[in-house]
Amino acid sequence: MKLKGEMVIELTDTNTGAVETVQETNMITEAVNNILGLNPMGIYLKASGEYDNSVLWNGTLLPICPNMIGGILLFPAVLEEKTDHIYEQGKNLPVAYASNNVNSGSNVARGSLNQTESKKLDNGYKFVWEFTPSQGNGNIAAVALTSALGGQNAFGSAAGDASTFLLLKKVDIGDIPKAKQMTLFEAVELDFEKNLLYSITFGTSSVTITKIRIPVFNIGLNEKLDDTTYTVLEEQTLTTESFTFLGDYTKYGEFMDGHDGYWYGFSNEPNSSGDAKMVWIRISKKDYSFTEGSWTLSKAKLSEVGTRAKDGSYPERNVKCCVRKGYLYVPSYDKKGVYKINTANSADVTLIPLGFTSKLKSLGEAGSCEVYMTLLGDMIVAGDFQITADDRVIKTQGSARFEAMATPLFQYKNFVFMWGGSYGKEHRCAYLLTPYLASINNLSSAVVKNTDKTMKITYTLTEETM
Repeated sequence: MKLKGEMVIELTDTNTGAVETVQETNMITEAVNNILGLNPMGIYLKASGEYDNSVLWNGTLLPICPNMIGGILLFPAVLEEKTDHIYEQGKNLPVAYASNNVNSGSNVARGSLNQTESKKLDNGYKFVWEFTPSQGNGNIAAVALTSALGGQNAFGSAAGDASTFLLLKKVDIGDIPKAKQMTLFEAVELDFEKNLLYSITFGTSSVTITKIRIPVFNIGLNEKLDDTTYTVLEEQTLTTESFTFLGDYTKYGEFMDGHDGYWYGFSNEPNSSGDAKMVWIRISKKDYSFTEGSWTLSKAKLSEVGTRAKDGSYPERNVKCCVRKGYLYVPSYDKKGVYKINTANSADVTLIPLGFTSKLKSLGEAGSCEVYMTLLGDMIVAGDFQITADDRVIKTQGSARFEAMATPLFQYKNFVFMWGGSYGKEHRCAYLLTPYLASINNLSSAVVKNTDKTMKITYTLTEETM
């Protein structure tokens, strides 16, 4: 089937009654085909525990309209017209959106579905969305169809943020020996197409990197899809001089993927006054060569980058930092800002004010493993705020979006994965990142929606037999 989309935008001036009309056609991306055609780690198979959670397709994702395609995103700048462009970068976040129902809340970025005019067609679906004068205001240069969930709050808002992620699969890994669980919990990188996972841990004066084969898109003769049969391919221990995880009973530190050919390790004890002191290591992915050192960050008052515990009755990891484009981001001790530290020049330190005091809660359920901050594309996502690619802060609701997390999020196309657990209940979870671009529709010229105008969008999606 070939899909064809036609869109009409009507902007009506509430003072004069003048109507501005824009009519466009769209291109369809690979987003929906990815969901239906890809099966990383066998997430759609009943191949793990008897009681593992799986998504209920009917009513959640099917029929495709108005579920898998059931929302709309409106962008201030044009979108790159490529079929594999299924998520937009953080500098061009949606200014408006709508889902497959009525917005009965206070989110002024969100419009409503006209449930009378929207309907199933013999060969497709007709969506009609409406925005009142107070809703969806801003410059509109591009429009994209998205999922119904993605149209509720896009990547997250002060009104809600749980709809950004849909749990597809939860696999119980509680029967795996604790040491093997900890290896998964200490993952820093997942190469989906090569079926490889990299895990990094610490010693008193050492760092150990473990390279693991884990079935993602192909499965061996003796492998299962419940993480019990992963294979250690290589283990490399580096002897360090200055780098270690600081602290006595609580070990402070974290390892991160720099997405620049290196892994990074950091350790600091939280400080409420004076200067922050931090030790660091940078490890080449190519040959495991490394450099290490220490920083004294003048007048910086930092939260810890993270904590680990390997000697208890269950594995523990808490993550409070992330690395983006050569900078380490760490919350301030008072929870009112985030420090941005240049990993190549520790004199380059900036405090990004949040504009409020964060609750600094985990993105997932509270427990013995928690992740407070992670990278999603080029956007930093934290418990109750986001930091865009240009370091703009967006306050979000702060709900628990995931099961208890130990690892950062690992993304492959529409899917995000993580490992985690809490007090002996360990799991691996896969989620659908819901605000994808199912279609791309760049306007011939941008329009402006303001408080003097209502907006009506009629989007007709039909299927043609090829």
